[in-house]
Amino acid sequence: MRYVVVTGGVMSGLGKGVTTASVAKILQSMGYKVTAIKIDPYLNVDAGTMSPFEHGEVFVMEDGGEVDLDLGNYERFLNVNLTRDHNITTGKVYLQVIEKERRGDYLGKTVQVIPHVINEIAEEIRSVAEKQDFTVIEVGGTVGDIESMPFLEAARQLSLEEDVIFIHVTLVPSLDVVGEQKTKPTQHSVKTLREAGISPNLIVCRCHQELEEKTRRKLALFCNVHEDQVISDHDVDDIYKIPLVLNEQKVGEKIIRTIGLRRKPDLNRWKSIISKKMEKTVHLGLAGKYVDLPDSYISIKEALKHASFATGIDVEIEMLDTETVEDSSFAHVDGILVPGGFGSRGVEGKIQAVRYAREHEIPFLGLCYGFQLACVEYARFLGMEDANSTEVARELAIACTPVIDLLPEQRSIDNMGGTMRLGADTDILLEKDTLIHSLYNENVIRERHRHRYEVNPEFIPFLEDGGLTFSARSSDIKKMEAGELKTHPFFLGTQFHPEFKSRLENPSPPFVGFVKAMGERHD
Repeated sequence: MRYVVVTGGVMSGLGKGVTTASVAKILQSMGYKVTAIKIDPYLNVDAGTMSPFEHGEVFVMEDGGEVDLDLGNYERFLNVNLTRDHNITTGKVYLQVIEKERRGDYLGKTVQVIPHVINEIAEEIRSVAEKQDFTVIEVGGTVGDIESMPFLEAARQLSLEEDVIFIHVTLVPSLDVVGEQKTKPTQHSVKTLREAGISPNLIVCRCHQELEEKTRRKLALFCNVHEDQVISDHDVDDIYKIPLVLNEQKVGEKIIRTIGLRRKPDLNRWKSIISKKMEKTVHLGLAGKYVDLPDSYISIKEALKHASFATGIDVEIEMLDTETVEDSSFAHVDGILVPGGFGSRGVEGKIQAVRYAREHEIPFLGLCYGFQLACVEYARFLGMEDANSTEVARELAIACTPVIDLLPEQRSIDNMGGTMRLGADTDILLEKDTLIHSLYNENVIRERHRHRYEVNPEFIPFLEDGGLTFSARSSDIKKMEAGELKTHPFFLGTQFHPEFKSRLENPSPPFVGFVKAMGERHD
């Protein structure tokens, strides 16, 4: 088996995660079977209980795994479905080691970081890498951090038995006054990496401007690599251009040449997609409560970008804080999107956004919680003034008519981690002659979920009699999966999260339809 291990020095932004995804994409374009793993050194077993304020968006896998947002980048670049096993955390590793110790699997041995924890990490990696030509592994954190050391040691030991190429991604900052590119952070992080027993095969330098030749020569000299092993990963206006930037420097060929292979990449289709000219620009109001966090709605933003490439309609996103939003906030938008979420904070602002879209016939897309609150808003429109979700009512200690209530299987659950309805757990049946059916052009689909609450079955007839069409249902017909208004130009809510399966090469149908509707309104 062959591995590419990506480590990080002092750096910023999405540098390492997007670099990992880009390297994997280049290798895939050579005809190799490629997968990717993200290693996170935190003690959480998974990302499911983490607030977006802590670690950005929680990404949901096909099998229901709640993982780091970088797995979303891997799926979007590779156009594949990964699993929870592709995210390895310190918490997951130690939990498995402790469970094995409790069962007596270690036959009375003293359980230690070396070899037991290291072997567990290697076992996790190998189980994912089986039947792959290349496995690209991103080691989270910064080289030198104490929590990531076991993973670096596991990678070092893996390199003694397998073909392993090490890529070190680090920041090359520029002084604002003279624009000089500084190499000291990279020199020090490479030195620290060598102290862990790892010498990088390639050094990828995150920098504002393209790496200067004198900087490249200096890094090569002091980091003990050839000049062509120092790669410029400079700023571009779109992350989907990074595979092309790395490919121009023959990163893929340099990787496989290290282990004696010869192939050429083919990124022509990728390049043709991201080179599409935008014919018009529309303005979207994204009504949420994590408006100050760039990574909190990253999958939605990327799904909109995929739809832009598919339609030629550029989408400018304005983040609207639902704790302070007013009707005037929506007066200039071509579309309104209410994303998923939890809790009572900002909920009335989200309901206000739904109402404004419905009354003014503005294209609307509600995702998960956004779909549920669209049902609440419509119930209020039909005269049920105290309609709400029991989640909100409980938090605010108010009475309500429970249009949205807990799923029956959620009522006896105490643990928070991994206990929601997660992933693509069932077929979704689409009703013919509806908006959602026209978007997918299929009768049965599979999409990913992340929720504990649902449309209360008791109030479905009331909402349907009032004009709300539930156009998609779970395979057992019990759960409402989508709702729409047939009298509206484009009004769609989905209980599932279509953004999680959107890819540059395979954009999400609801997002493509939504962007087209915004373009029509703009015209």
